[in-house]
Amino acid sequence: MADTTSDIHLYTAATPNGIKVSMLLEELGLTYKARTETAPRRGGAQEPWFLEINPNGRIPALTDTFTDGAPIRLFESGSIMQYLVDRYDTEHKVSYPHGSREYWEVNNWLFWQMGGLGPMQGQANHFTRYAPEKIEYGVNRYQNETRRLYRVMDTHLSKSKSGYLVGDKCTIADIACWGWVAAAYWAGVSLDEYPHVDAWVAKIVARPGSEKGRHVPKPHTSLELRHKTEEELDKSAAQSRAWVQAGMKEDAKR
Repeated sequence: MADTTSDIHLYTAATPNGIKVSMLLEELGLTYKARTETAPRRGGAQEPWFLEINPNGRIPALTDTFTDGAPIRLFESGSIMQYLVDRYDTEHKVSYPHGSREYWEVNNWLFWQMGGLGPMQGQANHFTRYAPEKIEYGVNRYQNETRRLYRVMDTHLSKSKSGYLVGDKCTIADIACWGWVAAAYWAGVSLDEYPHVDAWVAKIVARPGSEKGRHVPKPHTSLELRHKTEEELDKSAAQSRAWVQAGMKEDAKR
């Protein structure tokens, strides 16, 4: 059996990028300590001690004791996930052997999420929920691109015999994408248009590890968004909208 003990400290928040790592840690059965870090624009994650861990000042970030006995820092969710499976997933619970066809296919979808789904849906979130005024071009541009990416994923999953993105099991590609897709309605995108993606969302959340990990560092509520009206969603965004705008002003001064 793989050794599940570790000296992992996770610095995280309840965001699509944050829960990726806690979901993976729980899937691997690793011991870890989680610390909630407030959003940088609220002051927490820009403190000097945190910048020593992640110079970019964003969550998630992670520290561990490396194989040489010295501390190692990891930042950027994709890098953290690759580190965790390379070091700890010796039984390939959520990965495939390095160099195999499936290994590279997992990388394809992992980087698809990092370079496409996350950034595009993040911008859809911003223009749909956080912009001080509704800019139709921005909303349409990023919602439409997010929908295109969902169509890519839905088409791919329609051909999957397992219902997962790669091969016959859940991998870090699935885990990386899940938090974003679970929050589709926040971006103004309905999963009703993508039946294979919708079924995949339920398949992942039915896994005990992923279900436990998505609630770190606090209860995950994105799946409840599909039952809310646009008016209710916009009302929920009002408080966050204020600090997002304040943070943008602070960033512009630096």
